Amino acid sequence: QVQLVESGGGLVQPGGSLRLSCAASGSIFNIKSMGWYRQAPGKQRELVATITSGGSTNYADSVKGRFTISRDNAKNVVYLQMNGLKPEDTAAYYCNIQVLGGAYWGQGTRVTVSS
Repeated sequence: QVQLVESGGGLVQPGGSLRLSCAASGSIFNIKSMGWYRQAPGKQRELVATITSGGSTNYADSVKGRFTISRDNAKNVVYLQMNGLKPEDTAAYYCNIQVLGGAYWGQGTRVTVSS
């Protein structure tokens, strides 16, 4: 059984920073990519950033230049460093891993950007 455990969410003022972490455990093989998605109230879940096993990254236009995704392949951990946070970044952030034949999701961690 695969488990994704996210941490690092919270309340931050506009312009502040947070670092999200997601640790994957269990029977995980052939991870193709790891990433973060977010869902704001009343909106659809959207891609934030992904990173492949080779280190190639992809970002949503809205976070380019502010967020940085990274991963530790040996530990199956993916990080999301979020700088310059804006109120519109407020959402539940979900970790995702793509493996051969499927995908797994974390339970989500809430990020609130407010003064």
